Amino acid sequence: MAAPNSPTRAQAYAALAQAGMDPQVWQYLQDGADSGNEAALTAVTLMPRPLARVKGGHTRLALFGQSLAHPLLLAPIAYQALFHADAEVGSAMAASAQGGQLVISSLASQPIEDIMQASAAQSDTPVPGPWFQLYWQGDRTRTAQLLQRAVAAGCSAIVFTVDAPIKRATLQLPPHVQAVNLPPAAPMPTLTEDQSAVFDGWMAQAPDWGDLQWLRAQTTLPLLVKGVLHPDDADQAIALGVDGLIVSNHGGRVLEGAPLSLHALPAVVARVQSRVPVLFDSGIRSGRDAFVALQQGAAAVLVGRPCMWGLAAQGALGVAHVIRILRDELEMTMALTGCATLADIPRSAAASPRP
Repeated sequence: MAAPNSPTRAQAYAALAQAGMDPQVWQYLQDGADSGNEAALTAVTLMPRPLARVKGGHTRLALFGQSLAHPLLLAPIAYQALFHADAEVGSAMAASAQGGQLVISSLASQPIEDIMQASAAQSDTPVPGPWFQLYWQGDRTRTAQLLQRAVAAGCSAIVFTVDAPIKRATLQLPPHVQAVNLPPAAPMPTLTEDQSAVFDGWMAQAPDWGDLQWLRAQTTLPLLVKGVLHPDDADQAIALGVDGLIVSNHGGRVLEGAPLSLHALPAVVARVQSRVPVLFDSGIRSGRDAFVALQQGAAAVLVGRPCMWGLAAQGALGVAHVIRILRDELEMTMALTGCATLADIPRSAAASPRP
């Protein structure tokens, strides 16, 4: 249940979050060129279909053998203790209470085991644990250590993020906020004068296709690759045995000028041809945005910043309310376009940019 006088739109939580947040932390959260992703989603027009019978409609779906009440997953966001003391535990409680799913970041500020326990406590029946987002840890040994910890804790899927091969905090973290689940960092290579700090230093610790093939062999859990924008990369990942793809430009936080997620989605979906589910990430601010991504072929969407605005403003309750707002907006958009279920959403070019 929402707190009294809570916002009625997810975007309204942004002002509440900013008002109570250190300006540097706010800048860290908002960093990147996600406004382009937002604009692309907003620019799509939707066709009303009145008189359609939608009574009894719902947003339920099955994804990787899991039954979810809606297709709004909480994206992996690092260092959530920066925003509220509830942190990742609060997000897990909110996602579970709302019948959805959370993706735990490798850079979570609370132990994986505590997050899993909080998620399970919100359900009266056994449910699959949250997913785990895996960053490459510089080598296979350290990466395996982190993967094994996530699996042992009960995570139910692995999301391997490949578009930010070397991830470092762009903010000086306070002492009480750390990536508490990571193994000791891999040492940086020693370079000679004629070597590149990028190619022979940072990227020497980045994963490649062989590492993805190795990772596939390390777990029987569903394995998704996050950060796919090119159809050829989608093909190659599927050939190596991944179970799903997430089209994402990392919220505009990595490569300046990268294609917008929505612009990349149709080509990836067309190439994949339903061989694996394709999910969508970056720029979701409303249930209408989620509908647009679903119409363009996404099986589900990941929601990032809006949930962190809710967390910063009202803790776990704020996250749950943001999810509920987005779900209500998605249901309303579905009803007004004549779609009683997610399967009724036409996967076609019917959605078009506004003139």
